[in-house]
Amino acid sequence: MKSTQMGFNPDYAEDAPTLEQISALVGDAILEFGVPWCGHCQAAQPAVQEVLSEYSQLPHIKVVDGKGKPLGRAFRVKRWPTFILLHKGMEVARLVRPLGTDEIRELLAQCK
Repeated sequence: MKSTQMGFNPDYAEDAPTLEQISALVGDAILEFGVPWCGHCQAAQPAVQEVLSEYSQLPHIKVVDGKGKPLGRAFRVKRWPTFILLHKGMEVARLVRPLGTDEIRELLAQCK
């Protein structure tokens, strides 16, 4: 699963993990759906980078989403960026289009 990186991951990966790979994750992870050209995604990145730098051991799985992308459809993603906090491959919480670090910190505070 090339799209997994500990701490902040700067790039959206075209080679998204499968739902089976996500379900097999151990521990916590943050799954981010978006596209490089999305203005909302670009605007969120400084805050995401700042907060994830404090969670250097948290895997950050950042994948390109869009029509026909099965992982995004499995998680019913409708807007970008969408962040999904996972625990043992299961959704714990989500955050859509964060505006600042406080919202992201609140999401990650739910890590088990």
